[in-house]
Amino acid sequence: MIIQGTETLTSIIHIFSESLLTPVVVLLVVSGVITILTLGGLINEYISRKPINSRDLENLVRKISFSNNVDQMKNEIVNSDLFDYQKEVLTRIANNYDIGCDARKAFASELISAEETRLIKKTNKTDILVRVGPSLGLLGTLIPLGPGLAALGTGDIMTLAQSLTIAFDTTVTGLTIGALAYIVSKYKKQWYETELIDLETLAEAELESINNW
Repeated sequence: MIIQGTETLTSIIHIFSESLLTPVVVLLVVSGVITILTLGGLINEYISRKPINSRDLENLVRKISFSNNVDQMKNEIVNSDLFDYQKEVLTRIANNYDIGCDARKAFASELISAEETRLIKKTNKTDILVRVGPSLGLLGTLIPLGPGLAALGTGDIMTLAQSLTIAFDTTVTGLTIGALAYIVSKYKKQWYETELIDLETLAEAELESINNW
């Protein structure tokens, strides 16, 4: 037995669901473009980036630890193979060699935390796409199935075929977006985590050396 008023409500839901198909497809296309651009950015960053290796990091830690004054320390930092943002953080710490030990340590911690936040924001976009991509793909799969099944009931095979084509295309696109975005986020997070560990190691060496002056 159908409750009175249910047909009206289901009709409203049906209209709402059908109206979502175009926005879902548009969002899938936009997400796909963004994913391709971020993947290209990942490849470009992989080719151009030159992280400091463990041997050079060890040598830099020793040079910083045995620095006799702030100018020598800053010179070792500037001439190293560190990334620019790492050099900037370490140089700012060195420039504040004349403040108290606790204040200097807190300042260094704040600088590193700020850089960590900045690097995390660089992966926010792909982190969102990891979840949004498959969700949009699922929506794009389910929405056309309603009209497709209705067409099947009336024997309209052509409409059913079109609905199934849209459903499969959006599924594949959504899953591809999610997979590629996951790869981009995974690699970038690994890179940034390693960079931050190197930065923390050098900052500790820097602070210890300054405390011994």
